[in-house]
Amino acid sequence: MKELQHLNKYFLKYKWRLVVGILITIVAKIFLLFTPELIGSSIDIVNQYIQGEVTDIATVKKELFINILYIIGAALITGVLTFFMRQTIINVSRFIEYDLKNEIYQHYQKLSLKFYKNNRTGDLMNRISEDVGRVRMYSGPAIMYSINTITLFIIVIGFMYNQAPLLTLYTIVPLPILSFIIYKLSKEIHKRSTIVQQYLSHLSSSTQESFSGISIIKAYGLENETSIKFNELSETSKQKQLSLVKVNAFFFPMMILLIGISNLVVIYVGGLQYINGEITLGVITKFIIYVNMLTWPVATVGWVTSIVQQAEASQKRINAFLKITPEITNSVEEPSEIIGDIEFKNVHFTYSDTNIEALKGVSFKLAHGKTLAIIGKTGSGKSTILDLIGRLYDIEKGELLIDNTPINKLNLASLRDSIGYVPQDAFLFSDSIKNNIKFGKEDATDQQVIQAAKYAQVHKNIIGFNKGYDTVLGERGITLSGGQKQRVSIARAIVKDPKILLFDDSLSAVDTETEEKILNHLHNIAQGKTTIIVSHRVSSVKNADQIIVLDDGNIVQSGTHNSLIDTEGYYKNLYIKQLSESNK
Repeated sequence: MKELQHLNKYFLKYKWRLVVGILITIVAKIFLLFTPELIGSSIDIVNQYIQGEVTDIATVKKELFINILYIIGAALITGVLTFFMRQTIINVSRFIEYDLKNEIYQHYQKLSLKFYKNNRTGDLMNRISEDVGRVRMYSGPAIMYSINTITLFIIVIGFMYNQAPLLTLYTIVPLPILSFIIYKLSKEIHKRSTIVQQYLSHLSSSTQESFSGISIIKAYGLENETSIKFNELSETSKQKQLSLVKVNAFFFPMMILLIGISNLVVIYVGGLQYINGEITLGVITKFIIYVNMLTWPVATVGWVTSIVQQAEASQKRINAFLKITPEITNSVEEPSEIIGDIEFKNVHFTYSDTNIEALKGVSFKLAHGKTLAIIGKTGSGKSTILDLIGRLYDIEKGELLIDNTPINKLNLASLRDSIGYVPQDAFLFSDSIKNNIKFGKEDATDQQVIQAAKYAQVHKNIIGFNKGYDTVLGERGITLSGGQKQRVSIARAIVKDPKILLFDDSLSAVDTETEEKILNHLHNIAQGKTTIIVSHRVSSVKNADQIIVLDDGNIVQSGTHNSLIDTEGYYKNLYIKQLSESNK
């Protein structure tokens, strides 16, 4: 249970609820044991009457009636206490589930982009849902039934030994055998539980990817092939589940068999002792009730063992992620004031997952309030520069300064809060258009949202929808066209009113006329803001204060639009090519 030690901090947090729950459990079991005592007493009274030791039938009836009342009262009290026992211990498991999910989610938020490149979304979801669910079963039901079993065993065995020591010893003979069986089976359950959870992750990942890429699957007519692969994975997952169930299936019959043997021992050995006058008939009756009272607790030993082993396997998978140290950490607690001066000094950067060297000694300086345009071939390192400014990655060599301060010496939240970023692949959430725009600024007014949409040239499209700004988008904004998604994403950045604006080829899906209108608005909006525009189009970058041309991670040209079109090189050739295409 080494991996489950991670939960100890939560048990400590809710210790008083657990203590109350344990006390209630103990008291409930004490009242539960009144029943066999009273039944045994009633059997002895009747037996004494039959043997003539008691002759007054009225006394017998009175004793039986009182015992019945006590049994009913004990049952009611036990029922009420059991209810409160569940309300304390089971509720703790829900609190722990809530805390653990939040811990995992918050840790996910801190992990770098590299982590998300190396792990599939379905697997991440499975660990925060399926695995946490199994851990909850350990922190609630498993603990509750373990306390039940331990308490009942201690009290019952104590009562039994006090009344018939020899019979008690014979009765508990099967228990060591039970312990050995549990030990052997629990090891196998742990191994198979781990495999089951792994296949559930594969299944979740496959399903999530199929739903996300359904348009591609349909476009290529791959529905049957996708279904076949999914069925194969489902079948394998089912077989792994069945292999686990088969092992679990041994527990309950084994418990019933051992309890049955104990009953036979009680009847045989107890019968001999009764014949010899060593114990009464009531004691035998009580022992049979005691043994059968232990049936469910003994049976739950196997069930609890299975829960613990599955929880251990799941918590191990959770801990594997929780132990990953975020590559990007906030080293400054105090908020940082961001003005917007940006400087790259001989910056080198290599993607560790692909070993691609994206930047090879890039240097440039951009004063706040100015606009820089970056242009170049695909894979030249344009987007990498924007990612480094947002500190989605840390540079490996050189210096990246914001306001003459190394970027890793700034408060991370302050830095990112000062940036309005429009990615190349615009990502929209399954929410209303209004809330997608307000994602950039949560407290933005409706008027600010509308104004930002107008600047982004998407307002007319939005009011054309049946529900206007309240239109709820499909997953990843699938309801909108590519150009509309880009413009909503631009509106999101505009409404934030940041110090730094980053546009990563965010006008590639709009026509040139719309592009011109948006750029005119951006020129006015960007006054006083540091702006970086990444693009493949000369028309998008020609008005920038400074333009740099990247090629294979190196700056091969820099200057203004006018100076670059007068210089032989990539920029002039691209300008002439795009100019001739627009004139056709």
